Amino acid sequence: MRGLTKHFPVYGEGFRRKLLGVIKAVDDISFDLAPGESLGLVGESGSGKTTTARCLLRALNPTAGEVHFRLPDGRVVDLAKVAERELKPIRQHAQMVFQDPFSSLNPRMTVREIVGEPLVIHGLASGAELDDRVSEVLRRVGLKPEHRSRYPHAFSGGQRQRIGIARALIMRPSLIVCDEATSALDMSVQAQVLDLLKELQREFQLTYLLVAHNLDVVRNFCDRVAVMRQGRIVEVAPTQQIFAAPQHAYTKILLSAVPSPDPDVRMNFNVGDELAKLDAAG
Repeated sequence: MRGLTKHFPVYGEGFRRKLLGVIKAVDDISFDLAPGESLGLVGESGSGKTTTARCLLRALNPTAGEVHFRLPDGRVVDLAKVAERELKPIRQHAQMVFQDPFSSLNPRMTVREIVGEPLVIHGLASGAELDDRVSEVLRRVGLKPEHRSRYPHAFSGGQRQRIGIARALIMRPSLIVCDEATSALDMSVQAQVLDLLKELQREFQLTYLLVAHNLDVVRNFCDRVAVMRQGRIVEVAPTQQIFAAPQHAYTKILLSAVPSPDPDVRMNFNVGDELAKLDAAG
């Protein structure tokens, strides 16, 4: 990404809506994501993490900037500028796992229909071949082939997220964006899903962009971390360096705000006050 920007216009009420200004959700950010790498994108709510991820996949059209993506055949395309009609074949190579495993699955579709839908849309499989590929990917994510005929309501949250992972994986993408993919799950299930994602990464040489607010997840999963605040990236560094010796004041505040598992250990500062001081300092 180079100079990626996404602004949302704000209009007044009434028949003649006047442009009041813009919300700078993402404001001129740049970073690299290497093949086979896991990059964590962290920051407080509203910092622009999800908007960045959606611009990367062109679920949102960027206001400005470049998103260079290398395809398996070696060609490099700028996703920020590719015409809509040319996006469909590219989307085979970049998929997303969503935050909420309940709302991201259509309750009226069976698991076979949900997982196999990308293959149908792209015309890559049908009939018995489609069934075989769905069964294989379900096995790969820890589910059973007989689950194909069931509906999402029959599964737990962790199982639903595995279905979402299977839907992304069935296209054999090179990049998977995980948008808070474990935040709606309890701790034990989180660990299982993260272990699965790591195992799939080794097997299929996947690249991950992990959008997260849980810093423990990022510490144990990611190779590098990019810290966002108010639409900008304030620090990018290897994970070990971020947690051992953060350089930016906001990164230090973010790490210091993580509660200790020891109930007798108190936070020695007010996060809101520290952020106010940071804003005042510019």
